[in-house]
Amino acid sequence: MTTTNHPIAISVQELVKSFDKVMAVDHLSFTVPKGTIFGLLGHNGAGKSTTIDCLLGTQAYQSGHVSILGEDPIKVRKKLFQKVGVQFQETAFQSQLKVKEICQITHSLYERPRDWQKALETFGLADKKQAFVSTLSGGEKQKLCILLAVMGNPEVIFLDELTTGLDPKARREVWRYLHLLKEQGVTIFLTSHFMDEVENLCDQILILKEGKTIARGTVQEVIEASGQKNMDEAFLYLMGEEF
Repeated sequence: MTTTNHPIAISVQELVKSFDKVMAVDHLSFTVPKGTIFGLLGHNGAGKSTTIDCLLGTQAYQSGHVSILGEDPIKVRKKLFQKVGVQFQETAFQSQLKVKEICQITHSLYERPRDWQKALETFGLADKKQAFVSTLSGGEKQKLCILLAVMGNPEVIFLDELTTGLDPKARREVWRYLHLLKEQGVTIFLTSHFMDEVENLCDQILILKEGKTIARGTVQEVIEASGQKNMDEAFLYLMGEEF
């Protein structure tokens, strides 16, 4: 696997998390260098969300070691909150809030937040400032989710299926913005079911199946190791599925 001299933003070593007798994450290890985009892939139920919960300190785990920016997320959650952005799903919004109001509320939570009005312009939502969240389209709500995740000027952001529901133009707008964040040194940890998105964005990927690592490396390394032509075919092959 390709190595890098960048400092490490996220470190996971031998992580184990089970629910009763079901092993959700099975001795998972990986590192994410600062200023890179890392993709955690797998079908629903593969252990992606559980891994993220353990990383964010919202789930206790049985064994292993997790750190973000050199800190234990369970012990210093409040401190890390100022440095880590998380994309909440649109269902977490109060529908009777206006876009302006939810931006102002989120802005107030951080010590060094972004200018929320400029952020709305960047995401093409400036004309929706006075609109109620409930009136936004699915794509507009998704862009708002991502905007709020970066409101605190985070060093690390977690994005879960970030472009689900977006049309092709909006997806590419989000990709462009994520590349810009990467250029600014932000570390991006994402999950996605779209392999074209993975190919466009990710420096490193890890594929999970039933909580275990079945492939990791750059996109090109994973494709070559699978003997397939592209990421779509490689993913299906590694999952043991027909295509």
